Amino acid sequence: MTLQIGPHSVQPPVVLAPMAGITNAPFRTLCREFSGGKGLFVSEMITTRALVERDAKTMRLIHFDGTEKPRSIQLYGVDPVTVGKAVRMIVDEDLADHIDLNFGCPVPKVTRKGGGSALPYKRNLLRSILREAVGNAGSLPVTMKMRKGIDDDHITYLDAGRIAVEEGVTAIALHGRTAAQHYGGTADWDAIARLKETVPEIPVLGNGDIWSAEDAVRMMRETGCDGVVVGRGCLGRPWLFGDLVSAFEEGGNGTYAQPALREVARVMLRHAQLLGEWLENEERGVIDFRKHVAWYTKGFSIGSELRKKLAIASSLDELDALLSELDLDQPWPLGADGPRGRTSGRNRVVLPEGWLEDPYDCATVGAEAELDTSGG
Repeated sequence: MTLQIGPHSVQPPVVLAPMAGITNAPFRTLCREFSGGKGLFVSEMITTRALVERDAKTMRLIHFDGTEKPRSIQLYGVDPVTVGKAVRMIVDEDLADHIDLNFGCPVPKVTRKGGGSALPYKRNLLRSILREAVGNAGSLPVTMKMRKGIDDDHITYLDAGRIAVEEGVTAIALHGRTAAQHYGGTADWDAIARLKETVPEIPVLGNGDIWSAEDAVRMMRETGCDGVVVGRGCLGRPWLFGDLVSAFEEGGNGTYAQPALREVARVMLRHAQLLGEWLENEERGVIDFRKHVAWYTKGFSIGSELRKKLAIASSLDELDALLSELDLDQPWPLGADGPRGRTSGRNRVVLPEGWLEDPYDCATVGAEAELDTSGG
C-alpha cells in the first residue's frame, strides 16, 4: 500500500504530524529508526517570515539529517507574497523535497491573527496563498493540512479541498476536529470520508485519534482515505512507527511493540542524547527532553519523588542515574496505549475582529500575524 506525494512514494502510507517543539530532527530520527526508514516525517512548523529573514532558530529547525529522504518542511504563513518567497527560497537553496502548508493550528496566538485553522474561512485568501506556494514550488509537491473549520457553524474543509485541487495542491490532510474542539472530544472520521469523496483527484490523509496501529488501519478501511497522519499518539512512543509498518505490511495482523520499562528507559536516554547533540549543548538537550518524561513513563509504577527528579534532570549522567533507580523489569502497562498529550477542548476560537463577516473577502492579514519565530 503506497501513498504518492508528487514524485515521492510513501510506503506504508504513514506521515508523522508536525508538532511544535516535538518533531525536531532528534525525534524524527527516533521515529525513522523504529520504522526502518519507512514513512514520511515532517518538520515542526516553520514560519515563512522567519525563514525569509533567516532567523537563527528557524535555520536550525530546517536542518535535516543526511538520511532523511524525502525532506519535508511544514510552512506557516498568512501573506501570499511572503509564502511565495519562502517557497522560492526552499527551491533555490535545495532546502527540502516536499512542502506542507499549515492551515490547522488552533492555538489562540495564531487564530487571533487570522492564521492556522482560522484562515481557510477566507476562501480567496486561502486561494491566493496556495497559488503563490504552488507557483513558486517548481517540481516540489505542495500539500496542506487543515481542520474541519472554525466551529460547527463555520465549516470550511470541503470548500478548502476544492480550492486546493484547483490550485494544484498534491494532497490534503484533514484533522477531523474544528478549531473550537481544539484536541477535545472525538475526531470526526466521517468528515475524512466526505473530503475523499469531494476531492477524488488527489490523496486525502486522515488525522485524529490514531492511538495505535489498529486505529490507523481502521481509519483507512472506514473512510477510504489514502494515508494517515499520526500526531499525539506517538508522544513518548516513537516505536509506534514500527507498529504502523508492521500493521500495513501484515494486513493489520502485525506484531506490536510493548516494551518493558528497561527498553523505554534506553530510548529516553537516547532521545535526550540526540537533543543535546542537535542543540550542541548537553544540558539544553536534557532540559528540552523534560517535556517528554511524562509521556514515556505513562502507566508505569514510578514514585512521585522520582518522577519529579526525572522532570528536572539537567545532565545525561543525572538522567541515566535516575532511570537506573526504576524497577526496569516492569512490563508495558495496561492502558498506556490510549490518548496522550493535550485532550482539552475550547468553546470559543479567538479571531480578528469582523473575521466572520464575509467568507470571500480577501482579508489583508497584518504583519504581526506572520510569527517571527518558528516551531509554534
